[in-house]
Amino acid sequence: MPKLLPAKVPAEEVADAPRKRDRERTLHQLNLALIRVQRRGEKVTLKGVADEAKVSPPLINNRYPDFAEQVRAVTGRAIRQQCNEKADLLVKEREKNRKLRESVDSHLVEITRLASVNETLRTEMALLKAIADGKVARGPFGRKKEPGKM
Repeated sequence: MPKLLPAKVPAEEVADAPRKRDRERTLHQLNLALIRVQRRGEKVTLKGVADEAKVSPPLINNRYPDFAEQVRAVTGRAIRQQCNEKADLLVKEREKNRKLRESVDSHLVEITRLASVNETLRTEMALLKAIADGKVARGPFGRKKEPGKM
């Protein structure tokens, strides 16, 4: 039986065949696509770079997160940078909140003390007013007797 030779494949089918996977080559293509988008003066987005490199935007996000971060940094929206800034801001706000809570607690103690003093002064003022009006006789009510006086 004669040996069969491989059939020639039309050029159109070869062009439509899926690309062989190669991370370094794809990353290189992505970098070149980013440069081309920047040189044309277009708005740099993940979708724009993905379209230029003929890959999908989810591929960039899922397989090349460092490159996606690089594209976001070019657009001024680096996620890590935003997270770090928000985390720092959150720490500062928590510290302010802690100081304010301490201040509120100390003020509540002071308010309680002043309320007690105020009530004592009201009672004393009512007694003095009653004495001034002649409704209450002045005397050693509830006071200890001093030695030598009767």
